[in-house]
Amino acid sequence: MSGKALDFPSTPPPEGPGGGDVDIVTFGCRLNAYESEVIRKRAAEDGLTDAVVFNTCAVTGEAVRQARQAIRKARRERPGAKLIVTGCAAQIDPAAFAGMAEVDLVLGNAEKAQAGAYAPTAEPLRVRVNDIMSVRETAGHLIDGLKDRARAYVEVQNGCDHRCTFCVIPHGRGNSRSAAAGEVVEQVRRLTAQGYREVVLTGVDITSWGADLPGQPTLGQLVARILRLVPELPRLRLSSIDAAEIDPDLLRCLAEEPRLMPYLHLSLQAGDDMILKRMKRRHSRADALKLVAEVRAVRPDTAFGADLIAGFPTETDEMFENTLRLVEQAELAFLHVFPFSPRPGTPAARMPQLPRPVVKDRAARLRAAGEAALVRHLERQAGRTLSALVERPGVARAEDFTEIAFAGEAAVGGVVALEVTGHDGKRVLACLPMLEAAE
Repeated sequence: MSGKALDFPSTPPPEGPGGGDVDIVTFGCRLNAYESEVIRKRAAEDGLTDAVVFNTCAVTGEAVRQARQAIRKARRERPGAKLIVTGCAAQIDPAAFAGMAEVDLVLGNAEKAQAGAYAPTAEPLRVRVNDIMSVRETAGHLIDGLKDRARAYVEVQNGCDHRCTFCVIPHGRGNSRSAAAGEVVEQVRRLTAQGYREVVLTGVDITSWGADLPGQPTLGQLVARILRLVPELPRLRLSSIDAAEIDPDLLRCLAEEPRLMPYLHLSLQAGDDMILKRMKRRHSRADALKLVAEVRAVRPDTAFGADLIAGFPTETDEMFENTLRLVEQAELAFLHVFPFSPRPGTPAARMPQLPRPVVKDRAARLRAAGEAALVRHLERQAGRTLSALVERPGVARAEDFTEIAFAGEAAVGGVVALEVTGHDGKRVLACLPMLEAAE
């Protein structure tokens, strides 16, 4: 079986499905990429053949548009294949996809991981989407490894209890629910035994992990437990986290445990207090800057990324400038910039909207600020030797998530030392040390 997956919400849409028996086309976040591997496993177990499964994203209207475009293209290229649509966009608006003549089956987010979901039935239902708010379990479908990936992902949490005014994701993922710590530790141990040198903890809102478990353990306690009980794991990484929920145990792990990677991707969304309030975020601008300062005080080599929305309703020029200034003030290195997209049914969609040209212009300016911030980050790597995970031939990822293009040969999935020789504005350029290259 073949498949494609995207690592970041801001990446371009995937190419259309190619040949092969079953294709998995993934849009959106790392959690979707993880779940696409669950889909791959379930589809194989159910005997699915000659099909394309679209694991959709609903973060923006553009993500939904790309999914519909990919579905139409797949039907043209594979007229006899079964086309199945699942993911957040399918969960939120199943009727829209069921109404497409190209689509054979729509599965909800809970259904896509269930055994038998892809098995042929005598009287197949065209739409199988239940109430996501009724789902109480997560990670009942832990998998051993990810196809064609140097690192492994473990879903520790799903859903979200917060109701940001711009966000439709709770309607696609349901309320927050956590995987048991013991299950997570055992999964990390299995993946490490398979040879994975880096494991990423992922979810919709992973800093809320544990709030629904007995004793309400924290994400920091889970991280500490993994590192203590799986000493053979070289690198543990966190996916996107909420700046309002970093706990003292997690800060302690960053300070004391070098195997926890020094990179935090923050769900900031804006740098202006009034906009943050109207977004119904739980942190202020000062909170974000305080967090960055606290982390850097205990782990100076930490790099930060952030999700930022440009052109939120009612955003004035001054409010937008506050967000622009935050990029430099917090020394952010990696930005995911989203032009505001009104999602049906959300409070923000009913607020006074900005003209689309203004939204697009601000997104472009914010992306330019992100590019400048990345250059500043890359320049700080000059003369360093970086420990990096090889993602594919000639490309690796440093501990602080800096992408590295390197000369020389090294095994994919291995961790190597690389000497920085410069940068090209987008990534560090490096080479293997002479001794290591000679070996």
